[in-house]
Amino acid sequence: MKTGQISFSDGSSMCAIGQGTWNIGRNPLKRKEETAALLAGVELGMTMIDTAEMYDNEAFIGKVIAGIRNKVFLVSKVHPSHADYRGTIAACEKSLRKLDTDYLDLYLLHWKSSYPFIETIEAMNDLQRSGKIRMWGVSNIDLPDMELIENLLGGCACDANQVLYNLQERGVEYDLIPWSRQYEMPIIAYSPIGEGKLIKQSVLQRIAEKHEATAAQIALAWTIRHPGVMAIPKAANVRHVEENFHSLSIRLDAEDLKQLDATFPPPTHKVPLAGW
Repeated sequence: MKTGQISFSDGSSMCAIGQGTWNIGRNPLKRKEETAALLAGVELGMTMIDTAEMYDNEAFIGKVIAGIRNKVFLVSKVHPSHADYRGTIAACEKSLRKLDTDYLDLYLLHWKSSYPFIETIEAMNDLQRSGKIRMWGVSNIDLPDMELIENLLGGCACDANQVLYNLQERGVEYDLIPWSRQYEMPIIAYSPIGEGKLIKQSVLQRIAEKHEATAAQIALAWTIRHPGVMAIPKAANVRHVEENFHSLSIRLDAEDLKQLDATFPPPTHKVPLAGW
């Protein structure tokens, strides 16, 4: 696997930085700038665009990628309240209509639902067989449930887990990331810059100065430092998209990592999964 690249089970590979879209597309006054940002990201090679039925922006995303669908690795998610067998099928079909596409590259269970995993898995595999999704995965699922999913009928087809992961939320390093690496399952990190809070940290600012970078770029470079981990930061303008992309060229050295560990210690025991 090339540095800065993520591979999936079907052999597809892509840039280790994608594009999150939470809260994008909701304000009509910002849609032109947000459209330009997403398109700029795709042209740079940040081809994963991540959305969800809960984000209420799938129709907007569909308009943005009209004409360049073949360049985009498109991700959406089923809301847990719809995650029984019939509900998952219906939710996917609704997302496809809103996104104005025939298929999703990756379809995720947004977080653990009250329905048995086996129902969601059966629906995901049927959607895959019908060509409506290329791959499926989960989001916000911790290791005990990942082990359960892996051992359920059809569960071994799970292709990714999208989780909250950044310098301030490192719990997944203790067990989930090592387990995912063992199964060659990509981890997709959302909120890799801690919703902007990390850029105020002095240690990141010092390291950024050393690398002639920004604190946000350091946070991103740190998040994707391990093989098999990608990040999906949100960027609402072209300048931020370009800044995110150039994080790929930053190589943190041992001293950088030591300073970051001192401020944001790695977990020494099991930590419950943060996020939804």
